[in-house]
Amino acid sequence: MCADSPDVSGIDLSRPAAGHHPFKARMVSLDSRLFEAVAARHWPGADRVLPRLSRSANHGVLWFATAAGIAATRTPRARRAAVRGVASLALASATINTLGKRSVRRARPLLDPVPLIRRLKRQPITTSFPSGHSASAAAFATGVALESRAWGAAVAPLAAAVAVSRVYTGAHFPSDVLVGGALGAGAAFAVRGLVPTRAQLAPPGRPRVTAPALPGGAGLVLVANAGAGTPQRVKTLRDALPAAEVVVAEPADIGAELEKAAGRAQVLGVCGGDGTVNAAARVALDHGLPLAVLPGGTLNHFAYDLGVEDARDLACAVEAGDAVAVDVGRFSSSGGSGESGNSGYFLNTFSLGVYPELVRQREQWTHRVGSKPASVLAALKVLRSDERPMVAHFRGGERALWMLFAGNCTYHRSGLTPGRRLDLADGLLDVRIVHGGRRPGVRLLAAALTGPDVRSPAQAAARLPRLRVDGLGAGTVVAYDGEVTHVQGSLTVDKLPEALTVYRPLPAVR
Repeated sequence: MCADSPDVSGIDLSRPAAGHHPFKARMVSLDSRLFEAVAARHWPGADRVLPRLSRSANHGVLWFATAAGIAATRTPRARRAAVRGVASLALASATINTLGKRSVRRARPLLDPVPLIRRLKRQPITTSFPSGHSASAAAFATGVALESRAWGAAVAPLAAAVAVSRVYTGAHFPSDVLVGGALGAGAAFAVRGLVPTRAQLAPPGRPRVTAPALPGGAGLVLVANAGAGTPQRVKTLRDALPAAEVVVAEPADIGAELEKAAGRAQVLGVCGGDGTVNAAARVALDHGLPLAVLPGGTLNHFAYDLGVEDARDLACAVEAGDAVAVDVGRFSSSGGSGESGNSGYFLNTFSLGVYPELVRQREQWTHRVGSKPASVLAALKVLRSDERPMVAHFRGGERALWMLFAGNCTYHRSGLTPGRRLDLADGLLDVRIVHGGRRPGVRLLAAALTGPDVRSPAQAAARLPRLRVDGLGAGTVVAYDGEVTHVQGSLTVDKLPEALTVYRPLPAVR
């Protein structure tokens, strides 16, 4: 992906004249003197390291490998930083190749003052101005930094070393490197203009509520699910909030430990997946406690939508007392034929029909191919289903439904896969329905590909504060935040507006 690939058409390989302009002559003279000064200087170990580093950056190989390493940490911020870095590199490389190299046809420096041990085995023969390697390095590092300052700081020394190596090996004049770096950084900002970073699209900080500020985490009792792979997250939290009490519980004991923690906590904390967070939210509501959520599961929709991606985010909010009030979804069934009803809360999603199976299939593929392709693959899986649609009374008539999905607040992504919520207190249920009919998989696939706002005989969508479904048969399965239960008779789904106080870092004060 670097701009230094061979292209010798129309190149004047002789050293260009400085021209008659005094300023230009002085700049060319200064550039040459700096180049010769670098060539005359010896840095211990650089003769072996910098030429190899420069070669490793050919065609962006070094940066692709770095991006893979960053993404392998499996944190959302790291994955976004890696993708943004590669996208910035791609734009910078395309710009340098199509415009930069062809606009200013400057010959490469003469290698006479450069020691032989430093020279590249294969000298580039494209024009010298600007440096494609420097542009790619700066673009990647800047793109990463715009998404994650920590990863940007880690990558910056490597990018700077690549830029320096281009002068040290005699491949470029210093001005080539400086201009290339500036163009690369500009490409990263251009990508940000086209695709804003998550920080630019931060959820609104309202409705902000008063919550205890806990220096060092004193007063926070956090229950962590031992089955959610949380040891590193818990260790990081203990380092960030040394005064907090952390209880690691087995999955079967989560409910009991949360109740115990609520009895002695000023703030209730939880680390686990969406199901564990759901259990903590119920306890926090019952005891009137603020909730601190540390993501520790697979998807972590609620925590990520809050803007809490790691222990540092949570520690920042807890110590500052930054919190917001969020809506809580609620469902309840009346039962039927003398049976008692069932009820529960949800922070993310509630569904009935084939959606629980669709979610299970999607989660099996998400880590391999990504959420959007996984949604399509799940719909294809259901395509072979022999199930019949459920029948319910909905909106004044009897309807056959393959799926009814209700999200707690509005999700911003097309298709059946839940996306990101920008507002967790909008008072609305994001309702999506796939109507009954032959071939449920075809209908689900059409919905996944077209999105909820496309009206068709197969699907419908609405934003409602309350939803009622009647005539549900015994044993109707519903799924909510990863949990499963059964309902029958009449089902009501509604909201508890701004019922739960949750810590989250607020952009305005972070």
